Order: sequence, then C-alpha cells, then structure tokens
Amino acid sequence: MENSYQKIEVTGISLPLKVTRGHFATNHSHTNYYIDLTTVKTRASEAHTVAAKLVERYLFGLVVDTIICDEGTEVIGAFIAEELTKSGAMNTNAHKTIYIIKPEFNTNSQIIFRDNIKPMVRGKNVLILEGSVSTGKSINKVIEAVKYYGGKLSGVTAVFSAITAYNGIPVVSVYGKNDLPDYAYADYNECPLCKAGQPIDGLVNSFGVSMI
Repeated sequence: MENSYQKIEVTGISLPLKVTRGHFATNHSHTNYYIDLTTVKTRASEAHTVAAKLVERYLFGLVVDTIICDEGTEVIGAFIAEELTKSGAMNTNAHKTIYIIKPEFNTNSQIIFRDNIKPMVRGKNVLILEGSVSTGKSINKVIEAVKYYGGKLSGVTAVFSAITAYNGIPVVSVYGKNDLPDYAYADYNECPLCKAGQPIDGLVNSFGVSMI
C-alpha cells in the first residue's frame, strides 16, 4: 500500500490528495477509492497546512469554543484552534481558548462524553471535524451527540468530503469531488462493483485500510 497510491495535485494547497482506486468497504458504504489521510493526520507540517487552509477558506469568522475531532483528526484540530486564535476568532470560554476533544463510543456505537468532558460541550459553540466524509452518517452521530449534551453547532468541516451539505448543514472541506470527480459510493446492497462481481480490495475505517 505504501507506494500504490496516486497523488492528485489540488489548486490552492501544496499538499496533493493521496488516493488508491479499487473496491473498498467502509462502515457505511462501498467506495471506489481509498482516501489516504495518514500523513495529513500524523505529520505536524501537513496537519498545519490543512488546518490553515480550512481557516483561510471557510472557518474565518466562526465562533468556536470546542472542536470535536472525529476519526483521529486531533492534530489537525489543534492547529485549527491555533489558526483561529491567531486570526482573532471569537469564543465564549472563560479561559479565552478552544477545547480540543474527541468522541468516545460505547458498546452500542453511540457517542458519549464523560462528566469531566461534558462542560466542554454544554452551552459551547462546537465545530465538528471529520477526516473523510462520504455518506454523512458519521457526521449525523456527532451532531446528535452535540445536541444531546447541550452544545450549539457552529459548523462541520472535513479534510475530504464527497458531499457539500448534510441535512441542510454545510460541510466544508479542503478536498472534494471537484478534485476527484469519479469518486463514488453506494450502499452495500446497491454497490455496482459488487453487482459486477468485482471483489473487495480492502476494508477501510478511520485508522486506515486493511487490504484483503
């Protein structure tokens, strides 16, 4: 896998999008590409570049108290907080800073926040940060948790997103279908690759890919 991906140059950012074409199964759908965000999530320089681009393009002017970092995006979230603070973004926290937290999942795959984390959500302006978005089902889980714990949704953002909105809520991203026009996803039962008899190449989750 290390050398099998394709680099797609994207206008306006020095980081190319790394993808592998094939037949992949995620928790919610089947896709024809694996979006490799490994180094974006783990290299400080790449995470900072993505964070700065998100703030420059989309997040400037938002009121953000807390960033919920889903899918291992905590490094990016920390840099987003830094960039927002540098730009003079407003927040309502008494400490005049931005909280960086990640969701915890119980045995029923529901998001929970422990008692020590709840104050970072309740009454706070919350920005949701995702890694890669296709159907939006992961976003929905986090939005439901924000509402349940008394937070106020400030926005939804992602590194890559195949959708521009979910239930009327804009989803802003660095990379999208404009950069990968033939990216496609489908429900398991409606997957055209499955119907064509093409075997699955790998299983994908927020940690990466396991090739079959």
